[in-house]
Amino acid sequence: MLVQRAGRKPGEPIYLKRHLLGLVLAVVTPIALPLLYHRYVGPLSFVTQLIAALLIALIGSLVLYFTYRASARNEP
Repeated sequence: MLVQRAGRKPGEPIYLKRHLLGLVLAVVTPIALPLLYHRYVGPLSFVTQLIAALLIALIGSLVLYFTYRASARNEP
């Protein structure tokens, strides 16, 4: 008879609310911010929107990496 231990298996990913919220923000923000700027401040060309979205995505990915690498490092 095998006894199952409580918790996750080694290597199984963790999905905390803060991880999912950060991921959603990293995906939605590069799309939403240039569109909101275009709507409420002034028109932007497609190239400007594309460059802004790429920069926001790059910054968001770096923030996610540095924020959540500590929790990934502490895994059993």
